[in-house]
Amino acid sequence: MTTKSPAARVEKSEQEWRSELTPMQYSVLREKATERPFSGEYDHSFDPGTYVCAGCGQPLFSSDEKFDSGCGWPSFSAPVASETIAEEHDTSHGMVRTEVLCARCHGHLGHVFDDGPGPTGLRYCINSAALKHEPK
Repeated sequence: MTTKSPAARVEKSEQEWRSELTPMQYSVLREKATERPFSGEYDHSFDPGTYVCAGCGQPLFSSDEKFDSGCGWPSFSAPVASETIAEEHDTSHGMVRTEVLCARCHGHLGHVFDDGPGPTGLRYCINSAALKHEPK
């Protein structure tokens, strides 16, 4: 098995991000906002393909790892590769959580929790606005 090297870091000015992203994408990816539950485009979508970062196009999650957790946001049990995401300790909103970011553009994706299905036991709870679906 070969390991793909992480892509070079994408860095843009805030003006560049604003001009390339929709207002909701900018709010989620750059300002760490969260969509309202059950409002995202991919919450109930299970079409085959790959979910890539809406900010930089890096592949993040496969439809093979997507499941309906009932939480109101797209949920995945694992990323396509560990090096495609970054994690940070998040204590905002009076909670202790693990934030999930795109490792390439450092855009906010959502959070990961330890209440997912096997074999990982993880639930990557991701904002639809942070993703784009590329069909198989």
